[in-house]
Amino acid sequence: MADHEIARRLLDMMAWTVSIPTDRIQVKVERGWVTLSGMVDWDYQRKEAFRAASRVTGVAGVSNLIEVKQHPAPADVKERIVSAFKRQADLDAAAVTVTTEGGIVKLGGKVRAWAERGVAERAAWSAPGVTRVEDNITIAL
Repeated sequence: MADHEIARRLLDMMAWTVSIPTDRIQVKVERGWVTLSGMVDWDYQRKEAFRAASRVTGVAGVSNLIEVKQHPAPADVKERIVSAFKRQADLDAAAVTVTTEGGIVKLGGKVRAWAERGVAERAAWSAPGVTRVEDNITIAL
């Protein structure tokens, strides 16, 4: 399939996906490789654009260069994440450490199970302004 056909299919698919702000995402296709760029408000929008690109026939690979905007104060991000941890019944909030640098969140500590690690990472991504999560949480054996 030609690059322009892949691009057209992807743009059509994204237009039909409500969670993707198509006016803020650029699509480039070279030899079947899709490069997504632009700026969105939330990580789920970035991930959804990637999923859409991955489902188009003829795509050889996808580079997701879409950035997540918003930069609240690091202390606010940390507070929101810790609060989300405490609301989760299946996560020991005291066992997880959270540090922030701008929109980057670093998670550390030990949890009892993989599921707890997933809860911690999802809670971190749900905080406004988070652009990257570095999950260094280990599982206590």
